Amino acid sequence: MMDVIIVDDEAAGRRTLREYCAAETDLRVVGEFGDGTAALTAIRAMPPHLLFLDIQMDPLNGIDLARALEPTQLPSLVFVTAYDAYALEAFEVCAVDYLLKPFDQERFRKTLARVRPRHLNGGADERQSLLAGLLAQLERGARPFGEEKPRLLAEFNGHLHVIDVTKVEMIEADRNYVIIRVGKDNFHARSTLQQAELALRSQPMLRISRSCLVNLNYVREVNRTLRGDFILVLAGGATVTSSEGFRGKVKEYLSTLRISSS
Repeated sequence: MMDVIIVDDEAAGRRTLREYCAAETDLRVVGEFGDGTAALTAIRAMPPHLLFLDIQMDPLNGIDLARALEPTQLPSLVFVTAYDAYALEAFEVCAVDYLLKPFDQERFRKTLARVRPRHLNGGADERQSLLAGLLAQLERGARPFGEEKPRLLAEFNGHLHVIDVTKVEMIEADRNYVIIRVGKDNFHARSTLQQAELALRSQPMLRISRSCLVNLNYVREVNRTLRGDFILVLAGGATVTSSEGFRGKVKEYLSTLRISSS
């Protein structure tokens, strides 16, 4: 029997994992936590055999939680993530198991099929080696085999797509998701606007409102509203308007484009 602890800041995510675990005769859920700090205390007090660990949590995320665990008591780890193509590449390169949200029971069982033999045949040293390899890969920017182009993972028409961030024209917040505009297509990813901004740090992204980021490489036309806000027309045809609080930032950027005479 494998004792399991589930760590996910979303109740729906914990419920899904709990139900899938309940369907397996060799799994026993001994703890559920919605934040990393409380989970770390419990795991240190009574280490499980298997830990399902959400990556995107505040203030202590899943990667930092795993880093803080004692190497000699490290359980088998399955990271759960909804977003971040870099991280997925790192997991695959380092043979660390992960579940990409949303996942179904078939995908869950495929992951267990890899976890079980490692639990039976591997020790803490092997698990620590896998984790160390993952952390090193993530710290290198998770660009295996000389990969230089940052990418995002997002959904469109029911399928997951890997997006080159240089093609992203705009990102808008939509509750627990972001809408990623590429040309005339809108992709969806479970993320915050802050996380998306970090993932797109290689691009000249400008926040024009609390809920919208624009890639300045794709601004093709600029107009003004009667109250002075800026209307930006993007290459793919989308039109967005700056808010009053961010008007100054847009004006400052536009001023850098003006040709001045000496």
